[in-house]
Amino acid sequence: MEKQTADIGELLRKGCAILELEIREEAFALLERYYQELQHWSRKINLIGKKQSSLLIIENHFLDSLILLPYLGKDNCVLLDVGSGAGFPGLVCKSALPQCRLVLVEPRLKRVSFLGHIIRTLKLDNVKVFPDRLESISPETLSCTHITSRAVAEIEQFIQMVEPYLDDSAEILCMKGPKWREELERAMATIDKLQLTLENVDEFLLPYNKAERAVLTFRRRLSR
Repeated sequence: MEKQTADIGELLRKGCAILELEIREEAFALLERYYQELQHWSRKINLIGKKQSSLLIIENHFLDSLILLPYLGKDNCVLLDVGSGAGFPGLVCKSALPQCRLVLVEPRLKRVSFLGHIIRTLKLDNVKVFPDRLESISPETLSCTHITSRAVAEIEQFIQMVEPYLDDSAEILCMKGPKWREELERAMATIDKLQLTLENVDEFLLPYNKAERAVLTFRRRLSR
């Protein structure tokens, strides 16, 4: 294992400070352990791609996930993470925000095994994992305040996928890169058809490589 536990902690702390994210100290220990387990498991199964530096992993997976924290601060938060993969963003946010309940949907069984391992290792409670595709799960079995995903689909396809699981008070949080404007333009007709409204767009720069990120918040359109 790399000799970098202190370095990983420093990368996380500095990155969160630059992003102006307030995270409790205990969460950094959980995230460092998460990173170690991710590195160990990645030697056996492809979780995040090969030959990524520690800095890239922390920035592109952990810090990129933590950007969602300000959107999840409600006491009754229930986050539905579709296509969670190795737990980004859902399990990372749960590690930093223990009061948030979490539902992970991931059809690939090797990744499901990793998710279960992280949940047990970090002793996270109020986490449910569905080893299936979202469209195979009845909307009646899922209730959430926020729905998100990373890199599963373009905006148009994603909002079509999750709309049946969206109640009147829930939000869709689309995590996108620098091409979000083009995706949004292609999605406008579908947004209108599904009677959704784009409530907010927040743009970010990741702290180390200055990569562009955006979070787009959608809700059901309110009846007048």
